[in-house]
Amino acid sequence: MGYQEVFGVLPEASAKAPGRVNLLGEHTDYQEGYVLPTPLPYVTQVEAGRAEGRVEAYSENLKELRARPLQSGPQGDFLDYLLGVVWALREAGHPVPGARFYVKSQVPMGAGLSSSAALEVAALKALRALYRLPLSDLEVALLSQKAEVEYVGVRCGLMDQMAASLGEVGKALFLDTKTLAHENLPLPPGSRVVVLDLGLKRRLAEAGYNERRLEAEEAARRLGVPSLRQVQDLCLVESLPAPLDKRARHIVSENLRVLRGVEALRRGDARGFGELMTQSHRSLSRDYEVSLPELDALVEAALQAGAYGAKLTGAGFGGAVVALVPETGLESFRQALLQRFPGLRLL
Repeated sequence: MGYQEVFGVLPEASAKAPGRVNLLGEHTDYQEGYVLPTPLPYVTQVEAGRAEGRVEAYSENLKELRARPLQSGPQGDFLDYLLGVVWALREAGHPVPGARFYVKSQVPMGAGLSSSAALEVAALKALRALYRLPLSDLEVALLSQKAEVEYVGVRCGLMDQMAASLGEVGKALFLDTKTLAHENLPLPPGSRVVVLDLGLKRRLAEAGYNERRLEAEEAARRLGVPSLRQVQDLCLVESLPAPLDKRARHIVSENLRVLRGVEALRRGDARGFGELMTQSHRSLSRDYEVSLPELDALVEAALQAGAYGAKLTGAGFGGAVVALVPETGLESFRQALLQRFPGLRLL
């Protein structure tokens, strides 16, 4: 199947965007913090053509064709993300009358690798080309986030869309989510980022992400600051009642880990960076409580198999683990993990 087979005409524009893993800076982006994702060499490709008053889309992965009028609300399927980006463009004053999309993706869905942001960014870049819209890559990221937050209903931060729109494979995107200042930094020489996927699916909107976000907002309110980005003294969070103290402790310490991680990247220090990744996972597991026993076990197994560091990636409540591994030990690392987890997929 292809665009022409589904819609009877050739596509008029095409674009792609990568998935991502987050190396450091988990659950900090919605508190104006620092993040450090890296794009993956796996992309979502979107072909687009014109339509009037509706959005139609075929997903090659799902083998589904769906269509709804522009005025429709979200219905809990993949078309929500495509209707969402068209809605966001129209809200921003861009006269997009509708679109037909053909979607195919290499990014695993539900694994914490940001398949939704890859879809949004690819669709927006295809629409930018189709309708000759004067949008920068930064504006594409901001509109993609607006679509997911205000149309789809997942209160995500900006990190995923920034990584999909502005990141470079083989580099980490250091992003200040308050100022939007960003820089692509090379990963440590002699190391490889490996994604470990046990197939633990999750649904962000239904699995506690919004609850954690509200807890972080309440912690900031009680501390009298606009966001936890402003808190740099970990002693201050101890005054908060449980579980707000733990939630704030994770975010404050995670921001510090990102800044130390940037220093490690500038030094090319794979071992030091890996240690920060492992500290991040333990904080996500114990203080933010978004890990699962299976993810904790996979992190420990990765460390035993020779990884410099490992952590869950994405919002948690399922998803995947990311590890930083010495290139010279990559094959033995793979074999050791596959022996312990036969169904494991390594990306």
